[in-house]
Amino acid sequence: MATEKAVFGAGCFWGVETRFGEITGVIDTAAGYAGGDLEHPTYKEVCTDRTGHAEVVQVTFDPSRLSYETLLDTFFAMHDPTQVNRQGPDWGSQYRSVIFTNSNEQYAQARAKIAELNASGSYRQQIATQVVPSMTFWKAEEYHQRYLEKRGMVSCHI
Repeated sequence: MATEKAVFGAGCFWGVETRFGEITGVIDTAAGYAGGDLEHPTYKEVCTDRTGHAEVVQVTFDPSRLSYETLLDTFFAMHDPTQVNRQGPDWGSQYRSVIFTNSNEQYAQARAKIAELNASGSYRQQIATQVVPSMTFWKAEEYHQRYLEKRGMVSCHI
């Protein structure tokens, strides 16, 4: 089976990972960090808001069963993409709305989706989501993986 990867930052990665993991066609999810300049960052370091990393979820999916566009739709529905460096009670650049694209096609689709949503008037403000080419994905510490599931929780504040 051929798979693809997609990387999204929509605030705290615990709820984001849970939501993506519920979608048919998603093979795996991993909470982690991307976009910064420190190698092998830790949660404690990322929380200082000085490493440049965002909390992200890497989604491995089967493109024959699930389209990247569906992942984009889910991403935009699960958070407020007009917020800059904030989601709910969480604030700082590590909680920014960001899409790290793994191909030119993903980049074009993400930019087109933002243009479509901005033109639709679905949001009162313009979408602030960053779309950037893929950077190194650093998997978060094990205790962050499937955090809500391990604790018998179905959601957090998102």
